[in-house]
Amino acid sequence: QQSKLNSFLWTIKRDPPSYFFGTIHVPYTRVWDFIPENSKKAFQQSHIVYFELDLTDPYTISALTSCQLLPQGENLQDVLPHDIYHRLKRHLEYVKLMMSSWMTPDQRGKGLYADYLFNAIAGNWERKKPVWVMLMVNSLTEVDIKSRGVPVLDLYLAQEAERLRKQTGAVEKVEEQCHPLNGLNFSQV
Repeated sequence: QQSKLNSFLWTIKRDPPSYFFGTIHVPYTRVWDFIPENSKKAFQQSHIVYFELDLTDPYTISALTSCQLLPQGENLQDVLPHDIYHRLKRHLEYVKLMMSSWMTPDQRGKGLYADYLFNAIAGNWERKKPVWVMLMVNSLTEVDIKSRGVPVLDLYLAQEAERLRKQTGAVEKVEEQCHPLNGLNFSQV
């Protein structure tokens, strides 16, 4: 029942009130029905909405992509142990082969092709830093592939905020997300 759900919504008592809502980076359709009405109502009534990052800004997406890359001239094969690199390469070949069977009829109806989807997710993988390859591999599952094309909760809310002409912003810069992950050493990854 909606009234019994933990809302992940905190109220900052002021006039007008402010709210702090904890989100998760998953397709919004996986969690939307479990978000309580008080959270949805707070979003609807708000005039200004801040997100972790501005996922609607092309610079943000470009900077996120750039921060994942190894230094110029380096490839993943240069930094990973030989056996891990070849296991990874074989696994990605398997995923590419399976991709079309993992896609939904709805995805195909929207013109998505398995090769395009694979390249959108895993393209340029040999130039990425190990931590980003690990995150990419974790998202290359049948369940995740079936939900591709559905925005994650943060992006969905940002798109809704824009559609409703709310003022939006971000509380973090891309660098604040990238530097901690890029600072992990190989054994941590």
